[in-house]
Parts: sequence; C-alpha cells; structure tokens
Amino acid sequence: MKTYSHDAIVPFKDSGESKKKQVESMFDKIAFRYDFLNRFLSAGIDVTWRKKAIRELSSLHPKNILDVATGTGDFAVTSYKILKPEKITGIDISEGMLNIGRKKIENLGLQHQIQLLNGDSEAIYFEDSSFDAVTVAFGVRNFEDLEKGLSEIYRVLKPGGKLVVLEFSKPSSPIIKSLYNFYMKFITPNIGKLISKNNDAYKYLNNSVQKFPERENFIHILKKIKYRHSFYKTLSLGICTIYCGEK
Repeated sequence: MKTYSHDAIVPFKDSGESKKKQVESMFDKIAFRYDFLNRFLSAGIDVTWRKKAIRELSSLHPKNILDVATGTGDFAVTSYKILKPEKITGIDISEGMLNIGRKKIENLGLQHQIQLLNGDSEAIYFEDSSFDAVTVAFGVRNFEDLEKGLSEIYRVLKPGGKLVVLEFSKPSSPIIKSLYNFYMKFITPNIGKLISKNNDAYKYLNNSVQKFPERENFIHILKKIKYRHSFYKTLSLGICTIYCGEK
C-alpha cells in the first residue's frame, strides 16, 4: 500500500520505536489532561464539530457502531446520545486513555451501551461486515499506515455501512491560515506543556496536520479503497473537516 508523508511524522523524533508505539506512549502520558485541553484549545467548538459529524449518520439509523481511536470515549458518548444505537464499541491502543473513558462511561451509566477495548485500527479483530457505521474523530492522522487502517475499516463495515471521519485541516484563506499556523506552532505546544507537562504531543499535532492528505486528497484515498459516495465538508473556516464514505 502507498505511504504518505504524514505516516512518517512521529511524536518523539529521537525515539527508535515505531510510530504506533510512540503514539500509544504519547497518549498514555497526556490522558489525564486530554479532555480538558481539547475543550480549552478549541474554545469548546470541538463539541459542535463532533455533533455535526455524528449527524451525518442520522439517516442511516445504525444499530452497531465502531469508534476507532476512541481515546477517552468522547465521540462514542456523544454518538450514543444523538443516535441511540443498540451498541457502540470503541477501540484504542492507549490503555491510559481507555481507562479514563471507562470511568466516564460508568459515571454516565452507559457501560451496557458502550464498550471500550484495547485494539489496533490497522488490525481490527472483528469479523468482516460487523458494523453499520464506523467513526474516527481526530485519529486517522495517528495511523501508522493510513491506507491499511482505512482498508480495515472498510472490511468490518457492512455493505451499505458508512464511515465518518472528523479531522483537523488547514484553512484555505491566507489570513486565517497564517493566524492558524501561528496558533498551532507556538501557542498550542506551550499551553500543552503548561497544562499537561508535555509539549511534544502538541508539536506532533501541528506537524501531523501540516502533512496530512486532506480534503480532495483524502477523498481520493477513500475512492482508491473502494468507498463510494465519498465527500467532505469543511467546518470553522477550514480548521476541521468531516469526511464520509460508504461501503
């Protein structure tokens, strides 16, 4: 499968470990402040982004959803509140993030509706055609092999099932883009260092966004893997993008 420049972007440049192991370690380290920093750094607008992405599944009425790179389960919880499926399964490689997500789900009394499991997005351990829908929020940038991850998602989707991806992107307006780049390059890592004691994670965030094959390029990859009816919608002046594709 083809590799992309973002595949080589890693959190810790001097580490000899694979991207996958580095991403796992990074999220374990920042898990305790992850939800707070998401709200703080986006001024809360990430909540609106999530809701808009999830509503792309409203007409499908999915009963069984897989949330890939689920992290602390934010997207899974919001999906359940909006869509009310029978079951949501979240998978992630970071046990630190999952532990926080499990506590959150238990506190909400949703442990029978949402299950969080340790799992690899590029080697999903469910059978072919298992899910009505698959979601990924801010996770595809972290795939070590983008095409492999998207192909695995395609495999576990039922025919007629839908993939919804929510991901950061770069604004197209030159003025907004310059402000965005300054914020992502200088402000975000310093706030991340102050609050989570880890600025590598937020430098990695900016570097991976800069190299990610966004918009038309990402749609081209989906079509290559045989997703149909693929499209994207930009949010907040292009800072974030929703991508959809069907099996």
